[in-house]
Amino acid sequence: MTASPRVHTSDGIRLAVREHGDRARPCIVCVHGYPDDRHVWDEVVPMLAERYHVVTYDVRGAGESDRPRRNDAYDLDRLAADLERVMDEVSPERPVHLLAHDWGSIQAWQAVTEPRLRERIRSFTTISGPSLDHAGEWMRSKLRRPTPRGLRDLVSQLTHSGYIGFFQLPVIPELAWRTGIMRRVIRLLDPSARHITARTSDGVAGLALYRRNTSRRFRAPTPRATSVPVQVLAPTGDSFVGTPMQTEIDRWVEDLRVRHLRGGHWLPRSSPERIAHVTAEFVRHLEGGEQSRELRRARTDVDQRGFADRLVVVTGAGSGIGRATAHAFAAEGAEIVAADVDEAAARLTAARLRDQGAVAAGYGVDVATGSSVRELAERVREEHGVADIVINNAGIGMSGSFMDTTEADWQRVLDVNLWGVIHGCRAFAEQLIERGEGGRIVNVASAAAYLPVPGLPAYASSKAAVLALSERLRGELSAHGIGVTAVCPGVVSSGITDTTTFVGSSPEQQRRKRERAGRLYRRRAFTPESAAAEILRAVRRDRAVAPITPEARAGLLLSRLTPGLLRTVTRARG
Repeated sequence: MTASPRVHTSDGIRLAVREHGDRARPCIVCVHGYPDDRHVWDEVVPMLAERYHVVTYDVRGAGESDRPRRNDAYDLDRLAADLERVMDEVSPERPVHLLAHDWGSIQAWQAVTEPRLRERIRSFTTISGPSLDHAGEWMRSKLRRPTPRGLRDLVSQLTHSGYIGFFQLPVIPELAWRTGIMRRVIRLLDPSARHITARTSDGVAGLALYRRNTSRRFRAPTPRATSVPVQVLAPTGDSFVGTPMQTEIDRWVEDLRVRHLRGGHWLPRSSPERIAHVTAEFVRHLEGGEQSRELRRARTDVDQRGFADRLVVVTGAGSGIGRATAHAFAAEGAEIVAADVDEAAARLTAARLRDQGAVAAGYGVDVATGSSVRELAERVREEHGVADIVINNAGIGMSGSFMDTTEADWQRVLDVNLWGVIHGCRAFAEQLIERGEGGRIVNVASAAAYLPVPGLPAYASSKAAVLALSERLRGELSAHGIGVTAVCPGVVSSGITDTTTFVGSSPEQQRRKRERAGRLYRRRAFTPESAAAEILRAVRRDRAVAPITPEARAGLLLSRLTPGLLRTVTRARG
């Protein structure tokens, strides 16, 4: 780290500036918000400085910079001019990339929408800080063209923004800071605020930001457009700035990307790795690098109704429902990773998808082995990125009486059908949680999970466990924006009968039973393609449980409404 000579502003304020990394590299200027100082970026900076020239500074009134005495010294135009002076000092010959949070974003917006600075700013990544003019116009538009959703968003934002009115009061906000009440209230409102280390003096001085700028900007907004590429990082749990007001800005931003990150208002403190990663991803692309899948998906001018720019991993993709599901997602624009214990079959599925113009790769995996699944997950992340949707489909069939089913049989069916799902959920959910942008996990269970059909003790038990696991996991992962769906097919002509083990049978008896079961399933004529279409529908709707054949739907309803009658019927049929 190097300390620049203090930057002097046009009105004589001295700004404390720090530089990190190689000055010859692209420059990222980080602007902090209220009531923070430049140290809010302390954990982000080292990760960015490995590749970029990173600059932090204390804005006027904060940290080691001078504190003006008059409120008008905190006018947004002056703050934007301060930022311009910092840019001229640390990167005089090259445009900079801005990374800003809270009030840092508000003042950065003022600079980004200034036409004369267009060539000085290469990109802008903003966290929890809209342009005050955009925000004022957004609120007025909700009243000019009221809709139920729009009014709900407006009321929600006004509720979140109640503190702004409090800050306009004389004396009382200062007392709240000096007595420590304000710091406790902020931490109570937003759990991520436990990471802030604001000084009382900064909290008091920064009240001038609100008193000088908010009322008049909201009363008479003059929103300006920008051609600077903008990336909005919208925390899903922000207690102060609602997502709609941050993100519904297409009319003012030509090149806009929106990414929803799990967390509260102070993401630079609570998720520094994620902030560094997505910022570097954006900067790298604008400096000539390839645009990542996540960046393409974040563009607001792209139709996101399909599965374009989604990475979908499907296990058991060498045949049956797995192969059909891979084709169905590929037809919707997804990139596919097809995995199967039969690696040749997985590669064949991927090759056929590529022949149809899709992006696809095939890998071998033994889902019964945790290390094999973890290796697959790591390889996918290294070669393709973090998966957006994971379909844990691989499974085996097993039929026969309980007494004929040996311990080895139980072990085999549980290893594949249950442990295979557990391994897949653990390996890929870990990556999804770390990425912080949500995702989907689909676990293929069976209608046998809730239909008391005789002759399937091991198979039905494994699938019932998958259903129970999925329902519990859905609740646990919802906090991370990850949806979990249990798919429950009934009779699907998928070819599973060709490999089903009929326990207690001789090889010849096994062959005949497989042929007989295959004929029955083929007569049912519910194809893997039909099952795949239902899986896509379940993912779109983020359903918890998805029975995907008529008998599966009827059985689920009966199992919940009249379980006794269902048991009687199945015993009679058995």
